Amino acid sequence: MKKKKVLDKRAALLEATLNLVTNNGFHAAPMSKIAKLAGVAPATIYLYFENKQDLINSLYLEVKASFSDNAFKNYDEKLPVKQGFEIIWNNIADYKLTQIDESSFLSQCDNTPMIAPEIIGKGLKHLQPLIELWERGKEEGILKPVSNYVLYAYAIYPLSFLLAVQEKDIYVMNEEDRQKAFESAWDAIKI
Repeated sequence: MKKKKVLDKRAALLEATLNLVTNNGFHAAPMSKIAKLAGVAPATIYLYFENKQDLINSLYLEVKASFSDNAFKNYDEKLPVKQGFEIIWNNIADYKLTQIDESSFLSQCDNTPMIAPEIIGKGLKHLQPLIELWERGKEEGILKPVSNYVLYAYAIYPLSFLLAVQEKDIYVMNEEDRQKAFESAWDAIKI
C-alpha cells in the first residue's frame, strides 16, 4: 500500500508538471504551483526529484517513452521501408493528434534549453527503430542520403504543425487528408 502511495504522489507531480508546462510554459510552472496542483506539500517534491530540472527531465523521458511505445506498435523491422515507415508515421500521427498535452510538451521540449543534452540523447534512443529503418532505406537507395535530423524535420515534424492547427480548431484532418499528408511526408524523404 505504501509503494502505491509513493507512485501516486510521483505520478501526480508528473501529471501536474505536464499540465502546467503544456498550458503555461516552463517558466510559468514553479515548484509551488506544481505541488499545489498535485495536492502535495512543496517539500514532498524533493522526496522524488532533486530539483525542477530533474522533474522536467524525468517527465520528458517518461513522455518520450510513451510516445515511442505508441510509435512502434504493430511495427516489424522486416517490413519494406515504405510500409514500415507508414505504420510508424500513422502511429505518430495518432499519438500527436490524440495525446495533445504530451505532444505539446514534447514540442516545447524540442524548442527549449530546459532539457539537458544528455537527457535529449537518452530520449533519442527511444526512436532507434525509426533511425534503423531510415538507415536501411538509405542503404537500399530508397531514402535521400541526408541526416536523420533532416528526415525527421521533413517527415515527422510537420505533424506538430497539424496538431497546433487542430488544437486551435482551425483544421481537422480527415482520412483522405491524412493519407495525402503521409504521401507528402514520404515524397519529402524518398529518392
